Amino acid sequence: MSEITGIYAIWLREFKVFWREKSRVVASVFTPLLWIFVFGSGLGASVNISGMNYQIFIFPGILAMSVLFTSIFFGIYIIWDRKFDFLKEVMVAPLARPSIFFGKVLGGATDALLQSFILLLIGPAIGIRYTPSVIIAIPFIVLLAVGLVSVGLTIGSFIESLSGFQLIGSFLIFPLFFLSGALFPVGGLPSWLSPIVSANPVTYAVDGLRGAILGTSVFPLAYDFSVLLVFTLIMIAVGTAAFRRMKI
Repeated sequence: MSEITGIYAIWLREFKVFWREKSRVVASVFTPLLWIFVFGSGLGASVNISGMNYQIFIFPGILAMSVLFTSIFFGIYIIWDRKFDFLKEVMVAPLARPSIFFGKVLGGATDALLQSFILLLIGPAIGIRYTPSVIIAIPFIVLLAVGLVSVGLTIGSFIESLSGFQLIGSFLIFPLFFLSGALFPVGGLPSWLSPIVSANPVTYAVDGLRGAILGTSVFPLAYDFSVLLVFTLIMIAVGTAAFRRMKI
């Protein structure tokens, strides 16, 4: 078995698992919709940011939130695979562990990308008018998904209980989301908060998505992309190392 064939087989398995779990697809899209239509509409009635409706302003951030939750919690499937001995069956194949890791990363990133496309289709319903620049959002979503799936798989490589993973995952997800500028502009923040937001890689994904979708961003898109790319490459390297040391 060639490495590319093995990566494809693992990706296809993860994709089929995702596609067959209709409830998982519905649940992963329903939560972002609640944020957009309930939270966004509630505050949107009294809040405008730079003359922009609040519901429209948070749309790129909620899109990033969807990728964040889906990607990190994808790591929980590593624990399931260990419990049902599926991972042992994969490990005995003539396939390098980094290839197995990369196949799973692609599978998780594909899941997140499909959910993002569903949310993008809802954009015009809240008044967003897409321009050709929206295509730039795709590489930002892909990089964010790959980087965060790598984070989730790294956590799953060291954790053996589902409850332990959920605890650590939640502890990581909420600061990444709330400190990313998804719900507020990152310009003019208090001096103690600004460095924390700037150190958050999700901040640059949100800013890049806001620039691609709404045409407004704090940082240049090239800078956002570069920071996100570095983060993703680092997490792939960390995740690959963790996967090599994972106990089956």
